[in-house]
Amino acid sequence: MVESVLQTPIEFLKGVGPSRAALLTKETGIRTFRDLLYYFPFRYEDRTRLFPISSIHEDMPSVQLIGWFHDLRFEGQGLKKRLIGYFSDETGMVEVVWFSGIQYWSKQIQAGKKYLLFGKPALFKNSLSIAHPEFELYDNQKPPELALSPVYRSSLELKKSRISNKMISNMLRQLLQNIKSHLPESLPDYLIRKNQLVGRYNSFWYLHFPANQSELAKGLQRQKYEEIFYAQLKALMLRTKRRSENKGFVFTHTTSLKEFYVNHLPFELTSAQKRVIKEIHQDLRSGLQMNRLLQGDVGSGKTMVAFCSILLAQSNGYQSCIMAPTEILAEQHFKTLSVFCEQMGLTIGLLTGSTKKAERQKLLAMLEEGACRVMVGTHALLEDPVVFHSLGLCIIDEQHKFGVAQRARLWKKSHPYEPHILVMTATPIPRTLAMTVYGDLDVSVIDELPLGRKPIITVLRFDPEIQKVFGFVKEQLAIGRQAYIVYPLIEESESLDLKNLMEGYEEMKKVFKEYSLAMVHGRMKSNEKEKEMTRFSSNEAQVLVSTTVVEVGVNVANASIMLIQNAERFGLAQLHQLRGRVGRGSDQSYCILMAQVKASEDSKKRLKLLCSTNDGFKIAQEDLSLRGPGDVLGTLQSGLPDFKLTDFSADVSLFSSIRSEVEVLLEHDPQLRSSEHQPILDCLQKETAYPMDWAKIS
Repeated sequence: MVESVLQTPIEFLKGVGPSRAALLTKETGIRTFRDLLYYFPFRYEDRTRLFPISSIHEDMPSVQLIGWFHDLRFEGQGLKKRLIGYFSDETGMVEVVWFSGIQYWSKQIQAGKKYLLFGKPALFKNSLSIAHPEFELYDNQKPPELALSPVYRSSLELKKSRISNKMISNMLRQLLQNIKSHLPESLPDYLIRKNQLVGRYNSFWYLHFPANQSELAKGLQRQKYEEIFYAQLKALMLRTKRRSENKGFVFTHTTSLKEFYVNHLPFELTSAQKRVIKEIHQDLRSGLQMNRLLQGDVGSGKTMVAFCSILLAQSNGYQSCIMAPTEILAEQHFKTLSVFCEQMGLTIGLLTGSTKKAERQKLLAMLEEGACRVMVGTHALLEDPVVFHSLGLCIIDEQHKFGVAQRARLWKKSHPYEPHILVMTATPIPRTLAMTVYGDLDVSVIDELPLGRKPIITVLRFDPEIQKVFGFVKEQLAIGRQAYIVYPLIEESESLDLKNLMEGYEEMKKVFKEYSLAMVHGRMKSNEKEKEMTRFSSNEAQVLVSTTVVEVGVNVANASIMLIQNAERFGLAQLHQLRGRVGRGSDQSYCILMAQVKASEDSKKRLKLLCSTNDGFKIAQEDLSLRGPGDVLGTLQSGLPDFKLTDFSADVSLFSSIRSEVEVLLEHDPQLRSSEHQPILDCLQKETAYPMDWAKIS
């Protein structure tokens, strides 16, 4: 019954009808009663007080008055024509004015009638004035409800069709008055009591029609708790299901890994790398399918951990594959791993969209026969002709850039079990947030850099200092170093972005005329990109001018300068990724953030934060508190549950406390069979359809 009522199409709500329903769906996404119920206000106007006109002033955000209109008249001609009058009470008078719809508004006002008026007072020619006030007839028998007034997101099309904020508010009032019996409790009583939460129905009423700030706070507290609770519950249930049901290949032997450690390990592993490899090995020998997130800052040594995992698969007779989102990143992995594979006598292949037909057929044959032990590739690995002899381990770099259904095609290439899955990301995410974004994965973190790595010196410079900066870059080039110069994507249009880059490239050719320059951008063909990148990596070109296409997958040890133009236009996480392209060798490296003097104080504050630390996790945590999750998550945002009210930066502590409560709940009642957990089970089954079938697919 709950599901059927809340899934009722919105056109069947009294006063809506088919045409308004179609417009609401188009402009707001509201299709059903449930959609309307969760269409929360984005702000509230304070209508909890009535003011005498004599007390109002221009610094007040808004005022609510009771009085009479008089002396209404039209002034001006043509486009400057306006409706002007006065609104008065026993204490004073204030001017009112309308600049549009003036004929309509003039007909809405009745002489001698008392009105309730709401608007923003402003000072115009030393007199107070209220432009385009809201007003309604005042009923002495029914005094106004003094409360916080909800303001809903609207659009020009909705306003043109007279679907006003007040109409949406009235629709919600009508809906809430009629569905109380169809909104049963969704949380167990003991959690409601423990966390001092209001009931579910009341939380909706308090959010849409709060009488005061206290009611609004209670409504927010309850809805945020429920959002986080169900997000964590689903993630943990998926993980529990995967751990208990998804059998995996058992990797008990470690011969290849031991041989690599003894004879070929190029440097001492950090304690963090050792810890993470141990966690991975425990998964691989457990008999259950591994589904682990490997999170590490730029340059922390994730690739080495990945190769050690490949050696564990090899020790037990299984093939491995690495899937990357771009050809540049796939090629980088291939080049890095080829050195280690050669030392260990393993055949490694690279399969991308650019692989020639003859080479592709040869690789596919070797893969199916089992001769190719490690295959690196892009989406090309998902194609049907790609058949593995014994796929045991899949490593996915930047997992969020692949769709779930896409990844599922790769898992089907393994029998009788799905392969073990290791997801790698270089986007530092605070651990609590990572547990929500990747809630059904086990999380491993490499939280230290390799020994001997020199910290990158990061400085902030402004446009008047550009010649000094160019001078410093030339000094570095003169001693044999190389430099990246990165331009932001500024315009909405790809062609204009390309124009901006090309202009920058031509300017840099003049500035560094004694050196050879290469250029890379997203619209180049793969072979053109590879040609330019090869010129740079071989030091044939000393300066690489590019867009953020070099953010991942470029590893040139001799490059020691990262110059980022218009750095204020980048997010902190992206700047940190770009900075990680230098500092790969033994030389001191520098990241120069060029910003405009007129950049906002907030932008300058963020850039100074980047200059103060090289710790990506610290940057991510600070960025979360400064700006919210946008920069930290980037495209990961698409993988998040549908949080309507939860604020990651403000509510980060809630995630930890609620997750702990969910863990205790599932520990005692993993199947939710207890009668006190019946509300949760009902809610999961009726209102929050969830793709449990994807449980094993990272």
